[in-house]
Amino acid sequence: MELEVLKISGDKSGRKINLADDVFAIEPNDHAIYLDVKRYMAAQRQGTHKAKEKNEVAFSTKKLKKQKGSGSARYGSRKSPIFRKGGRIFGPRPRKYDIKINKKVRLLARLSALTYKAKGNAIMVLEDFNFSEPKTKNMIGLTSNLKINNKKALIVINELDHNLILSSRNISDVKVVTVSDLTTYDIMNASVVLFNESAINTIASKN
Repeated sequence: MELEVLKISGDKSGRKINLADDVFAIEPNDHAIYLDVKRYMAAQRQGTHKAKEKNEVAFSTKKLKKQKGSGSARYGSRKSPIFRKGGRIFGPRPRKYDIKINKKVRLLARLSALTYKAKGNAIMVLEDFNFSEPKTKNMIGLTSNLKINNKKALIVINELDHNLILSSRNISDVKVVTVSDLTTYDIMNASVVLFNESAINTIASKN
C-alpha cells in the first residue's frame, strides 16, 4: 500500500512511501485486540480502594448484651457489621488489576489495529518535523492544515520530542507518542493516525 508523504503545511511533498504488508496488511485478529485493550485499561486502574473491616473499626470491643435470651441476633461488639458504621465484611482491599498477555499476542493486537486503520484510510504520513518551541497554536495549526482538527488524532514519532508533546498537551483530541510507547488502545481510540517517516521505517524494521 502506497501513501503520499505530506508536509506539515498540508501540501504534498511529491514523494510516496510503501507501507509494509507485514505491518499494515496482516490478517487482523479481533480477539487479540480485545485482550490487549482490556490489559491496557485494567492497568490504568489505581486499585487503591479500601474499606475498614471488623478489626480496623475504632469502637469498643465491649460485649453490648448477653449472648442468649434477648430474643434478637447475637453480636460481640459495636464493631459488628450488622451495625451502622460497623466493619465491612469482605470489603475491598488495595490490589493490582494487571493482566498478563504474551508479547506475541500484544504484537499481533497492535499490528491488527494498524491494519484496520490502513484499511479504513485513517493513516497519514508526514515528513519528519519538529517545533522550535512548545506552543499549542503550532499543533492547532498542524491539525488545521491537515484538516483533522475535528478528529481524534494520534501522532506517532520516532524519538521523544518534548516540544511536540507539550504542544499537544492542552488539546484533548491530539496525543503524541513514540513508536516504543505505541499501544493498541491508542491506535483503536484514534480517528486518524499520523506517522512521521522515520517512525514508519522504525515500525517496519522492528516487525
